[in-house]
Amino acid sequence: MTNKPVKYVILVGDGMGDLPIAALDGKTPLEAAPTPVMDYLAGNGELFRLRTVPPGFAPGSDVANLSLLGYLPSECYSGRAPLEAASMGVELPADAIAFRCNLVTLEAGPGGALKMVDYSAGHIDTATAAVLIERLERELGNEQCRFYPGVSYRHLLVWRHPCAGLVTAPPHDHSGRDVAALWQRYQAVPKLGEVVRRAGELLAAAPENRERIAAGHNPANAVWLWGEGKPPAMKTLGERFGVSGALISAVDLLKGIGVYAGMEIINVAGATGYLDTNYDGKVAAALDALDRHDLIFVHIEAPDEVSHQGDLDNKLKAIADFDHRVVGPVLEGLQRRGDDFRLVVTMDHFTPLATRTHAEQPVPFLLYDSRQHVRKPEDCRGSCWQEPSSGAYCERRAEEAPLLADGREFFKLILGQG
Repeated sequence: MTNKPVKYVILVGDGMGDLPIAALDGKTPLEAAPTPVMDYLAGNGELFRLRTVPPGFAPGSDVANLSLLGYLPSECYSGRAPLEAASMGVELPADAIAFRCNLVTLEAGPGGALKMVDYSAGHIDTATAAVLIERLERELGNEQCRFYPGVSYRHLLVWRHPCAGLVTAPPHDHSGRDVAALWQRYQAVPKLGEVVRRAGELLAAAPENRERIAAGHNPANAVWLWGEGKPPAMKTLGERFGVSGALISAVDLLKGIGVYAGMEIINVAGATGYLDTNYDGKVAAALDALDRHDLIFVHIEAPDEVSHQGDLDNKLKAIADFDHRVVGPVLEGLQRRGDDFRLVVTMDHFTPLATRTHAEQPVPFLLYDSRQHVRKPEDCRGSCWQEPSSGAYCERRAEEAPLLADGREFFKLILGQG
């Protein structure tokens, strides 16, 4: 009897974790949302907790997703923007620093106040954003300053002038707040402050933004620079764990991590990083990639985006969509293929609606091993998922679950190497 190769699938609902909410009778959104597939898997698998954010690190998606791919941020993390540069195929000169460049909506107020109205400029569409970024590159770009278009509001600036001492802040951490003091940090850096100021003037005058305002959308009237750093030194998953992998995400940050991890980056048409993303396309691409790879990593950004907006209804929707449009169909496809598999469902970090920003507490994850369970659902609409579950995938139920200290322990557990 030959042993079939085991397939490994990691499904990430970015920012799903939250705190109890009075409007949900003290439940978290993950507890309150309809998630029969994840509950079934939790009841028939194992629950754990993972510390994705090491002590001393800010709870960003960069650090947290490095942990989910088995890395120790203390050994390899050098900033968020260089990871995004790798995804975009931008090679960084040795003397360059990469910045994440958000298109944002700012509003001037009395007494020099400056409000962060929208960290995403109304989740501006990629085509319009590309026109704006390309205009900034034409007007402001040179050998020391380059703008590169990305997806939606997420773009890149490569800077080759000195900027030592600059400390930036993620715009989504300051939604609705006065950011004048943070804005002044750019102005204190020679040449960079002038570029940021001129970019705002060009964007404010852009016809595309006049059209957005007329249509009732937030304009992209400024750039916000953050996540700066130089390229990291990282070994691939093959070198570290002996497995090949593919990564599926709409977000350049995740794709960049995958590039450094030596993974195949699968770009899915219609993947937006929001509620309207192409769930079906991501699932199909993941199942197809199992023919080529040992491990598939699928990242869904929508729960995190709506959490930054403080939108409870859409967080419930994003979690429910993740369950029945990603987890269920992936499980159905794995069963249909007949593979032995180990399936992980997790989040990278908490993004509580109350704070609208990331939090550092350990995340719950479930591990389901097909070889350890006789009863298997026929498909994602199987009646077994309509029956009362013996467990649930949620923060509360995982409170007493075993805690893994870091991403290396996590990855070894998934691969059965620990």
